[in-house]
Amino acid sequence: MSDLVTFGETMLRLSAPQGDRLERATSLDVHVGGAESNAAIAAERMGTPAIWLSSLPDSPLGRRVASELRSHGIETEIVWREDGRQGLYFLEHGGEPRGTNVVYDRQDSPITTVEADEFDRATFQQASCFYTSGITPALSEQARDTTYHLLQGARDAGLTTAMDVNYRSKLWTAREANATLTKLFPAVDVLFVAMRDARDVLGYEGNATELANHLGAEYDLDTVVVTRGEHGALALSDGVVHEQEIFAADTHDPIGTGDAFVGAFLGRRLAGDGVDDALEYASATAAYKRTITGDVAAVTKEEIEALIESGVESVSR
Repeated sequence: MSDLVTFGETMLRLSAPQGDRLERATSLDVHVGGAESNAAIAAERMGTPAIWLSSLPDSPLGRRVASELRSHGIETEIVWREDGRQGLYFLEHGGEPRGTNVVYDRQDSPITTVEADEFDRATFQQASCFYTSGITPALSEQARDTTYHLLQGARDAGLTTAMDVNYRSKLWTAREANATLTKLFPAVDVLFVAMRDARDVLGYEGNATELANHLGAEYDLDTVVVTRGEHGALALSDGVVHEQEIFAADTHDPIGTGDAFVGAFLGRRLAGDGVDDALEYASATAAYKRTITGDVAAVTKEEIEALIESGVESVSR
């Protein structure tokens, strides 16, 4: 039985060694990552059983993704396809001024055609929360339809529904994202949004508290979590604003940091923690993730609790 159900694409990541250019690299490191599976793993590691729903090609690469996720302790419900291909992305790490570059190679991956009724709805009957991200409906028209129907199905089954805006400009324009996501928000109970996405996608110019209140009222959300980069995070729940500072971290690999935050927050809320404690776990898990190569927060709950005990305390008002 899994308390958290997630739905989305997971890809193979091929990374050039630190400092190398993709066009000159003679070897590539292989990792597995996707927003929803990353979050599922973080929740699992914070004590909440999780399952990942998706579609993969029945190929060595698809099986590599599935086995990797299972090795982290999460369940999988996969619609296997004979056709289609495994989604890939290529990563080139670089310091300033070059920065990090991502090249997607994911066209025609099976998740772009999977339908909601291909998944076992009994999965919802055993769970408490359903989570997806704004990346998934960006993949295709069918993926948008499937995301919508899974959100509605989860709600009808009595689950709490959660979504991270998670805007990716290489997948769709801000206008397209706004048009689709704002139609999904009414089916969401818990919304995660970065301040940059609030500006770029939602066209919002106020501060984080104003944003949370605006979104909560506009879409009848139970909880709004706003991430603010180096300024920490803020959550509005039951009319109360909670704030959390960041934990200092050396950044070895930032990919997946936001997913670690979301997964840890949902995991601890589903485990019974209040918003303040869940934010603290989320911030600490995100900091730990920045020190780990790959997309996944391969951490233990004990490590996160030790970090929390070592320093930064949450601030609520």
